[in-house]
Amino acid sequence: MRPVELREPGRVSIYACGLTVYNVPHIGHGRGWLVFDVLRRYLSFCGLDVHYVTNVTDIDDQIIDRAAAEGRTESEVAADFEASWWEASDALGVMRPADTPHATAYVADMARLVAELVASGVAYETSTGVYLDVDQVDGYGLLARQPLDSLRAGARVEVDAEKRSPLDFALWKKAKAGEPTWDSTFGPGRPGWHTECVVMSLDLLGDGFDLHGGGIDLIFPHHENERAQAVAAGRSFARHWVHHGWVMVGTEKMSKSLDNFTTVAELLERSDPRAYRLLVLRSQYRSQIEVTPDTIADAEKGLDRLDRLAERFSLPEHAGLQAAPIGPEMAQRADVVAEEVERFCALMDDDLDTPGALAGLFEAANRANALADAGDASAAAALASTVATLCGVLGLALHASAAIELDDETQRLVTERDAARAASDYQRADAIRDQLVALGWGVEDGPTGTLLRR
Repeated sequence: MRPVELREPGRVSIYACGLTVYNVPHIGHGRGWLVFDVLRRYLSFCGLDVHYVTNVTDIDDQIIDRAAAEGRTESEVAADFEASWWEASDALGVMRPADTPHATAYVADMARLVAELVASGVAYETSTGVYLDVDQVDGYGLLARQPLDSLRAGARVEVDAEKRSPLDFALWKKAKAGEPTWDSTFGPGRPGWHTECVVMSLDLLGDGFDLHGGGIDLIFPHHENERAQAVAAGRSFARHWVHHGWVMVGTEKMSKSLDNFTTVAELLERSDPRAYRLLVLRSQYRSQIEVTPDTIADAEKGLDRLDRLAERFSLPEHAGLQAAPIGPEMAQRADVVAEEVERFCALMDDDLDTPGALAGLFEAANRANALADAGDASAAAALASTVATLCGVLGLALHASAAIELDDETQRLVTERDAARAASDYQRADAIRDQLVALGWGVEDGPTGTLLRR
């Protein structure tokens, strides 16, 4: 971990490995979306101009296999599942990227890069494709934090006798019967997976862009192999890397290959999408998390506490699903407590410490309620407004409950209690509170009087 040094002051460029559209997204994918959504929103709050790019892999082995099994074209499979991914992302309140390059739109550029690497002698052709010779790449293994000899020793036995090393990876795959192909100087075929992100990130963000990331499983070989191609081509690649932890199921990573996944749609059928965001925020982005009925239920309890704050203080909704990021001018408002903003930013600046920042917001919410109970309405309202604003920075919208229609008897008790409090008859006000609680109401004191909730 090291401080981020931006290529251009005031601007930050981010590339995150995105969708491979052969199936519906699960909540492990959802965690990755949320991590980068929070990062993007926070950087915008800090006053930076954020250019965020994430790719769509719309051709690969899994898409080809699914198309063949279902009697459809690869483009039909990719289009259908891409739509489901964006629908799930929108439902989680994730902002759409500025650019979403598709692999099939960049094949000609990828073929040109492969030809350049062959011409420079760092890649070679076999009967099955074109491979990068990793022995000729300076620093191969640096991202994986392992020397080349160690990586080679741990590589699986490679059956392709034409490859110079089992670590050499495909830049171009020569055509097979029944597969989609594109033309190249090496004959018809298609690019290897590791090549698409190099070409697309450098095209859209330029050399030496600021941040590149994805799940920790992409560090090796995917991100290592991306970096290797850029280095071999004499290009400056990502300045910094960000990798988030997995969603776990017991001791195993949630994945489609293990068939132990919960789709985003299944999760949202039974829980508030904000609860999943809150659950993700409770863990540092590099750590592993478990998503179970118990952890979701606990997150929903925390969400209810924040919503009750919004209801008590009649707070506006600062950030809703798909809302634009909150800008730095929000922190300058008169109803925002500067010390709380400074504390929040110090934690977020420390490797995106969302658990610490979130804990501080809950503690501030408790203090806002205590101040209101003590009669300090002005300080309480400012603190509550600050909590709502900073929750909005995290993309966490607070929802005040809809107005409750009271029966005549309940309304009479509320009116009498407000009158008792106005007359400083707190014994009578407490007695009426007990009556309301006995009738099944939760009772709180708001700036406009007694607030009730079921």
